[in-house]
Amino acid sequence: MSETTTSASTAPFVRVCSLDELPTVGAAAADISGRIVAIVRTAEGEVHAVDDTCSHANVSLSEGELDGCTLECWLHGSRFDIRTGDPSGPPATAPIAVHTVKIEGDDVYVALNQEN
Repeated sequence: MSETTTSASTAPFVRVCSLDELPTVGAAAADISGRIVAIVRTAEGEVHAVDDTCSHANVSLSEGELDGCTLECWLHGSRFDIRTGDPSGPPATAPIAVHTVKIEGDDVYVALNQEN
């Protein structure tokens, strides 16, 4: 698996989990230095990291459904592109933060985006 870089980050990379700890397709929540992040693996095997909190309803996105590269909030159906953090329509209008992911061997590392 290759490195997925999805945002500029000056934060150091932190080992979050191994690939086998992630769902084959879907999301899992991780606490990185007190920030809750959804680690998401797509059907194509890409791994992305986004803030785990929906910008509309303040609930966990990792409990939602993944459709391609779109993560849907389970509460009101807000949908976010896991590559950009952009919402694809109401009720969410604000994006979520996207973090940089690096895969080394079977380990998943994340560098938090401090801008969002």
